[in-house]
Formats: sequence, C-alpha cells, structure tokens
Amino acid sequence: MGNQNGRRMRVLVVGGGVGGLCLAQGLRQAGVADVTVYERDTSAEGRMQGYRLRISPEGETALRECLPRRAQDLLTATANDRHQLGLVAFDERLNPLPAPTFDDPRGDAPDKIDAVDRATLRRVLLAGLDDAVRFGKRFVRYEQVGDEVVAHFADGDHAVGDILVAADGAHSAVRAQLRPDDTTQDLGVRAILSRTPRAAAIEAGLPESLRDRFVNVTAPDGLRLALMPMVFRTPPARAAEELWPGLEMGGSEDYYMSVFSVHKNLLGMDDEAFFGLTGEQLCRLVLDRTVDWHPDLRGVFAHAQPAETYPLALRATVPVRAWEPGPVIPLGDAVHLMPPTGGVGANTALRDASALCRALTAVARGEAPLAEAVAGYQAEMVRYATEAIEMSLKIARWSMKKIDVGVRA
Repeated sequence: MGNQNGRRMRVLVVGGGVGGLCLAQGLRQAGVADVTVYERDTSAEGRMQGYRLRISPEGETALRECLPRRAQDLLTATANDRHQLGLVAFDERLNPLPAPTFDDPRGDAPDKIDAVDRATLRRVLLAGLDDAVRFGKRFVRYEQVGDEVVAHFADGDHAVGDILVAADGAHSAVRAQLRPDDTTQDLGVRAILSRTPRAAAIEAGLPESLRDRFVNVTAPDGLRLALMPMVFRTPPARAAEELWPGLEMGGSEDYYMSVFSVHKNLLGMDDEAFFGLTGEQLCRLVLDRTVDWHPDLRGVFAHAQPAETYPLALRATVPVRAWEPGPVIPLGDAVHLMPPTGGVGANTALRDASALCRALTAVARGEAPLAEAVAGYQAEMVRYATEAIEMSLKIARWSMKKIDVGVRA
C-alpha cells in the first residue's frame, strides 16, 4: 500500500497528545510513511491535560521502541528521580490502611522511567517533528474517496491520506462520525486535579515518610486524595542544553500532583456549578471538605496553585470494542477511556502507538494487507485495554468506596 506508484504511505493523525505523537515518532523511525499530526491546540502548551504521569514497564517499552535515541536519553534525564517506594494508604487522620502492592520488574534500574512530567513528555515527543505537526487544526469531518481518506478542518483546510488515525481523545470527533452510538460511562466521581510546589509542601509539614511515595488517603465518607511526587532527575532546560541544544523545554520546579475525588452525590452541587468553579474556588472546596483532616495534609492543600487546578469527571469505556478494520483507525482515549486511578491511561495509549506502528510498518512493506494488520492490532488492543480499564475501576472502587460502574470479578 505504502509503495504503490512509488509513493510512501500517507498517515494523517488527528490529535497531538501522547499517543498520536508517539505513533508519529515511531513511523518516522521506521521510515515507511509520511506522517502528519493535526492538533486543535494552537501551541504545544495548549490545554491543561494533567501533570505527572506514571510510566509502566509496558509504557516505557513502547516509548523506547518509538523514540529516537536522543529523545529517549532526554526523557530518561528528566524522569522522576525517586525510587519506587510503592503505594501507601491512610485514612484522613493518617492512620495506616491496607494497600495493594504492585510488582515492577525494572526494580531500581538507574535509567528507569517510572514517572514523567506530562508537559515535559509532550515536548520530548514533539522533538524533531516540527515539519510534521500542524497546530490550530480542529478536525470536523472526514470522507473516503476511493482508496484515500480526506480530513476536513474548521479553518476550511483539508488533508489527503491513505490512513486516518483517531487519536483525538475522549471527545473524539472522528469517533462521533464513524461510531456515533459509542459512549463512555460516568463513574459518578468528580475530581479536582492540582499541583503543589514540593518545597512548599515540605515546609507545610508533609511528613518525610510520605514525601517520596504514592500516597492514597480515603476518609470514611468516601472523600479521597491521591498525592504523587514529581522530582526531576535533571531540570528539563539543563537536560536539553546537554542532550538537545536549542530544544525549548518548560519549567523544572519539583512538585506534587494531587487528585481530590468525591462522588457527585456528596458534592452538594450539580455539574454545571462544579465545572464553572475557578481554580481558587476549587482549592477552597478541597479545604472546606477536609477541615477535620490531619493538619499535615491540610498544609499541603493550602499551598496548591489555583492557576494549576481544574475539575474532571471520571469516565470509562465499558466494554472496549474494536472499530471496523479499515483506513480509519482508533488510538488512545478515543477508543478506551479510563479513570486515572490506575495510572495506565497514557501507558495504554503508548502501547497503542507502538503496536499500530508495527502494524502499519508491515502494511507499508507489503508484509500484510491493511484490513488484516488493523484487525490484529485492534484485537490485541481490546485485550490489554480491557485489562487496564478493569484494573483502574477496581482501584477506583477500593480507594473511593463508591463508583457507578460495575467491576468484573
């Protein structure tokens, strides 16, 4: 397909998030396709998409399979510096609670990438793709014309390709056109995501035993806090100077990402009011709801940055279903949205990118027909994405006590 009439496969990627950019990098490395990414944001900064990301062994493998060595080295240099001390759980007074354990075959490998800053990861994934990423392109529809796919954008522009990859997230416009009946399920949980400078949290009294761990706090009424550290091995700007001179990197202040969750039945307001709150109002809401919590925890809340605080509804795709095998192919949250409780949403998108890159490479080299390769990719994707969603839902139920989506035994 990719070499018909002497022309390489043309891949249009709708969405410049983690999965879409990783796929673009992988196809570049394989050298089998001309790939262009169309992103609705006007720049790399764009929308708020979260802060710290856990990187699983599978996610790290996918990144290393797709990224050029220099980008891998940059990501390793800017990854989280702390050893994996595991998950600890407490009630709101910091009394210990039982917690699940997770095995990591990487141990304390010095080059392990077990957590990254999302903005830093996005800049690494963009590195070297300047000529392949189009910002400010909001996808509105596609059409199939013969063997080609034509993507249309809100500014009147269009692009023609052999493959269109739907990497446009939970509210995928590609999915809305191709599979309008596909929906996600509401867990009934509303979350407040924020970040707190690490120095301020420690000064506010965060105990040393909690500083370098994933901390889960669940109160008897179901209110839940997850606190995760992000300590850069090397400040991103300095790492770029050493490994990729001229590459623009963002801030490098160490921080904690916090996720405060509450079931909407306990929230005391409807979604219109909740999602209309400012960052300052969201921070105040957390403080008001935790007035009886341990003072060491409240000290952390008091230093959360209102400008870096935003609301989120937790949703999941249940069940995950493959799309029709053809030139329009799903990737990431567009096909398998999951709550952040398992820390595997981005990792699953990275696995998609690596697996789809292998499938499209086989097609471009004449080793497999498109329908067969896409069907194989999706069968594997449905399997591991379903496992990831079920694990995320189980952790959500354990940590929050009440969710509105069933969990398979």
